[in-house]
Formats: sequence, structure tokens, C-alpha cells
Amino acid sequence: MARPKPVTFDKLKTVAENRRARFDYHVEDVYEAGLMLSGTEVKALRAGEASIAESYAEVRDGEVWLVNANIPEYSHGNRLNHEPRRPRKLLLHEREIDKLFGAVERKGMTLVPLSIYFNRTGRAKVELALAKGKQTHDKRASIKERDWKRDKARLMREKG
Repeated sequence: MARPKPVTFDKLKTVAENRRARFDYHVEDVYEAGLMLSGTEVKALRAGEASIAESYAEVRDGEVWLVNANIPEYSHGNRLNHEPRRPRKLLLHEREIDKLFGAVERKGMTLVPLSIYFNRTGRAKVELALAKGKQTHDKRASIKERDWKRDKARLMREKG
């Protein structure tokens, strides 16, 4: 029997994080996917330059693609520099791709990248979430909960 994957991933250096995703979506499942990158893209990521705020992932022809992620051109690159917003292929197992495709097609869910990071072996990875969009009343409830936690922590600090 296969060993289950750990819930938290081995993050050594986080390059980009989509902090808004957990506010806008109910995150259900989280996957770790590899990224197919060119040389100058890896160098730009190692320099800490990337943005995934407006990006999403989609399943096309049995493959998963990261769309609209911005990795700016490498400053010391030459004429062979990469295109900043090109679609990048995500590397997942076929079983995981089938599961993601079924959830997106049948349940109307979305694939949202949560972060791009380097693991201990130096590989660039994407933390990909299978999520469902929140309604405005859900967002208001999460704001109230967050404010209450902040006030509760302040009261506990003051009272001792």
C-alpha cells in the first residue's frame, strides 16, 4: 500500500504567495505540483521575483497548466530571456490530474495556486488548491471571525 503524502509540504524558500486565495475560496484539497520552467525563469524565481495573485490553473488535454502567473524577465538574461506571463505546465500524477479534472467539470470547482516555493532538493514547486468560491456573506463571516480572534488575543495579553 502506498504511503500517504504529508499534509504540509517541504518548503525551504517561499517565492510567491497568494494570500487572497484563502479569503476568496473555500480550500478543500491541496496538491504539490512541479513546474516546467526554462533556465531564466528559475534564475528569476531564485531572485525572489514572482506574482501569482491573478493566476489560476486549468486542465487542458489531460495536462494541467498554470495560467497568468507573472515571472518577470531575468535582469541578466540575454535575447533568450523568457516571456513573463506564458502558460506553464504543472507536473502531477495522472491519477491526480483525473481527480482534478472531474472536480472542476462536475462540481464547478477552481484550481487556485496558493504559493510557489523551492523544496529541500532545490526544485520549484506550486502548492495547488482545489477550491470553491465564497459568497459575500461567507466573506463577511470570515472577517468577523478574524476580528474576534484578534480581539480575543489582545484581551488575553492584557488580562494575563
